[in-house]
Amino acid sequence: MKTSNSIIFSIAVMILGFSCTQKEFSWQQGDILFQNGDCGDFCEAIRKVTEGYQGIEFSHNGLLMEENGEWFVLEAIGKGVSKTPLEEFLNRHLDENGKPKVMVGRLKPEYQHLIPTAILEAQKHLDKPYDSAFDFDNDAYYCSELIHFAFKAANGGSDLFHPKPMTYKDPDTGELFPIWVTYFLELGIPIPEVKPGLNPGGMSLEPVLEMMEIPLN
Repeated sequence: MKTSNSIIFSIAVMILGFSCTQKEFSWQQGDILFQNGDCGDFCEAIRKVTEGYQGIEFSHNGLLMEENGEWFVLEAIGKGVSKTPLEEFLNRHLDENGKPKVMVGRLKPEYQHLIPTAILEAQKHLDKPYDSAFDFDNDAYYCSELIHFAFKAANGGSDLFHPKPMTYKDPDTGELFPIWVTYFLELGIPIPEVKPGLNPGGMSLEPVLEMMEIPLN
């Protein structure tokens, strides 16, 4: 009987411990939403040069904020820096089960004090143009660039996310992706090969983030 009681006690402790370690997912200000979207050859080129967390091929990201009890995503998209309702962002790209093709990158606790200032900094850039040239020195922004500079400003001018030399070459061939050759030719500017930049895949690997899935509804 003593042994039986001991087993029951051990099982109860295990169940209690398991239940205490489970955390119900909820959105938090400053979550970075990483999206695996489909934008044709452009997305394929972006994904091919940098795999993301667990090999997932992210092509876009945005910064979550709450306003008057509603959730929005601050993001740099074709029409410029925008404040997009969360549901609209999530429903932009769905998998075969109807689940948003999105993962959440949440800043680890020691960096979360930067979030309020970073959100204010990102909001300063609302309605500014999309950075078609992928140039850090103009007053325009692409998705990862917006988040990078928002947190850099919040972090006293020090990088929280770290730019790396960007490439527009196919790693399989060593040649420039044709889509990028055409793209920059139409812009009339040189391809910014090896200039510093960030992309969503590389950003998802930064050690300041804890990556997590959003649950099915």
